[in-house]
Amino acid sequence: MDIHAKPIVDGVLWIVEQGGVRVGTLHKKENNHYMFSTKHGEMFFNRRSDLVKQFGKEFFLKDIDTTVSKVENYDCHGYPTKWKPHKSMYNIRKRLPLFTKSDQSKSLFCAGYYVIKFPKNWVRTFCPKLITIERYPYSGPFKTEEEAKEALSNVK
Repeated sequence: MDIHAKPIVDGVLWIVEQGGVRVGTLHKKENNHYMFSTKHGEMFFNRRSDLVKQFGKEFFLKDIDTTVSKVENYDCHGYPTKWKPHKSMYNIRKRLPLFTKSDQSKSLFCAGYYVIKFPKNWVRTFCPKLITIERYPYSGPFKTEEEAKEALSNVK
C-alpha cells in the first residue's frame, strides 16, 4: 500500500496521499488521538503506532525524509529554507523574508522558523505560507529551531 502522510504542521497536521494523489488529512487532536478524514468519512486512532500498524511502517514521510531534508539548506535574507528560493524579497514593513519555490509560482513563503497561534493552540512551524502568517497571530521569524522552541514555550 503506497500511502504516506506528508507533514504540513509538524506533529499536528498531515496531508495523506496514496500514489501521489491526496486522499485525506490527518489531525492530531488535543487528547493525543489521531483523526483521519477522507471524502468517505473519518477514522480515529488512539496512538501513532496504530496508524503505522494500519498503513505501514513508512506511513509518516518525515520519518523517511529527515536525512534528505537536512542535506540541502538554503538561505533567504539570512533565514533558513529547505527549498531553493526563487523571487526572493524582503517585506520591510512586516520584517518578513519572502520567497517562492519556483519561478512560475505565485505562492509566497516566509523563510525561517515561526510560532503561530491557530484557533486551538500555538504551533512551531518552518517556512509557512505568507497567507498563514497574515491570517493568524505569530511570532518570528527565527533563524534557528531552538529560538522558535524557546518562543513557543514563552507563549504557552
